[in-house]
Order: sequence, then C-alpha cells, then structure tokens
Amino acid sequence: MQKELKDKRKDLRDTSEEHKNKRNELNAQASTLASKRNELNKKTKDLINEAQEYKKLRDENNEKVQEFKDLRDKTNEKANELFGKVDELRSANNLTGPSLKEIRKDIDRLEFSQQTEVLTPSKEKELVNKISELRKLYDTKKKQIESNTELNDLLTEAQEIREEASGYHTTLSEYAQKAQEYHDKMITTFKEADKIRAESDTAHKEFVQIQEKADEEHKAFIAAQKEIRDIDKELRKLKKKDGGKKGADMEEVRKDAEDIFDKFKSGEKLTTENLMTLQKSGLL
Repeated sequence: MQKELKDKRKDLRDTSEEHKNKRNELNAQASTLASKRNELNKKTKDLINEAQEYKKLRDENNEKVQEFKDLRDKTNEKANELFGKVDELRSANNLTGPSLKEIRKDIDRLEFSQQTEVLTPSKEKELVNKISELRKLYDTKKKQIESNTELNDLLTEAQEIREEASGYHTTLSEYAQKAQEYHDKMITTFKEADKIRAESDTAHKEFVQIQEKADEEHKAFIAAQKEIRDIDKELRKLKKKDGGKKGADMEEVRKDAEDIFDKFKSGEKLTTENLMTLQKSGLL
C-alpha cells in the first residue's frame, strides 16, 4: 500500500512540475501580450488626443471663415448699394453703358491679342481702330466722371468698399484652406487611431486566451499539490499505524520473555526458542 502511494506521489510531483512550468510559460506570454496591448492603447490615446487637437484647430478656423464671410457679405451689400446709387447718377447724367473698369478690361484684352496673335494687315488695322475707340471712350467717361464730383466720390467709395470686401474674401479663403488642412489631418489621425485600436483589441483577445490557459494550468498544479498533501497525510497515518503495531508486538515479546526468565530462575530448562525470545526482548 505504501509503495503504491509513494509511486503515485512521484507521478503527481512530475505532473505538478509540468503544470507549473507550463503555467509560468503561459504567464510570461500573457505578460508580453499585456505590455503590447497597453503600449498600443497608449498610442491610440495619444493619436485620439492629437486628432482632437486638429479638430479644435479646424473648428477655430471655421469660426474665422464664418466671421470673415459675414464681414465680406455685409461689405459687399454696402458696396452694391453704393454701386446702385452710382448707376442712378450715371443714368441721370447720361453716363450709362460700360463702366471704366469694363472698358479698361476690354482694352487690355485687345492689346494682348495684338501683341500675341498673328494678324493680317486688315485685321490688325481693325484691332488698332477698336483699341483707339475704346481709349477715347475711356478718357471721355473718365473726364465726365471726374467732372461730376458727387459721382466720382461715390464711385471711389464704392470701389474702396468692394476692395475691402475682396480683402475679407481673401482672408476667409486662407482660413478655409487651413480648416481643410486640419480636417484632413484629423481624419487621417482618427483612421490611424482606429487601426492601432484594432491591433490592441487583437492583442487583448490573445492575452485573455493565454491567461485562461495559464489559469487552467495553475488550477491543475494546485489540484496535484493538494493530492500530494493528501497522500503525504495518508502515508503518515500508515507509518504511525505500523509503529503502533510494532510497539504492541514488542510488549508481548517482553511479557513472554519475563515469564521465561522467571522459569529460568526457578531452575527450569530453557529451549532454543525460549533463548531467542529472551534475546529478542533484551533480557539476555
């Protein structure tokens, strides 16, 4: 019985050691995966914070876009009102037709054609005459406008306000471009954060799986250790039981030996078995 228990105890110790080693190996893998997951989570958090900062900058620039859009629209509205008054004055002073700006634009266009295009003599003459007519018209209208102080002042004010509106438009365009750049960066960074988060989720799933296996190995190790302790307890009981039995046998031998010794003292002859009993008891 003791031999069987000892053999089983040996097998359990080997099994226990295997479970412990496997548990430690799995715990090491789980620790590595946990570190990887935590690192990825930190990177994800940093990317999200970065994307939020881009979002904040985008929104700030969009607010500026709206601010300058309102300024531009209000200024254009004021300029339109003044140009409306300019048209009324022109009409009242028989100055209708194309504006100085439109005439100047036509002159520049025709001069550019004259300088860059290959023209026949008749076409070039026609173009030169047209440019000359437009210049005369431009000079005439300019003198008429300049001679009309009210119209001249009104037109100058309207043009200045239009330029102011144009400046607001340029500024809002710059803010709009910045807002778009920050928006694109925000989208790119959020996508990168999603990608890293997916990697983190994968690492966490692997961590959970490995940790569950490690827990199973630990439970098996604990169960084997408990069984070893139970066997040790049983072996101690058997040893104690064997020790008690030997003690009872020796007491009986001693008692027999004392009886034999008493007979010996009375002069009785002892047998070989009697002598062995005395020797075993320690009385001889």
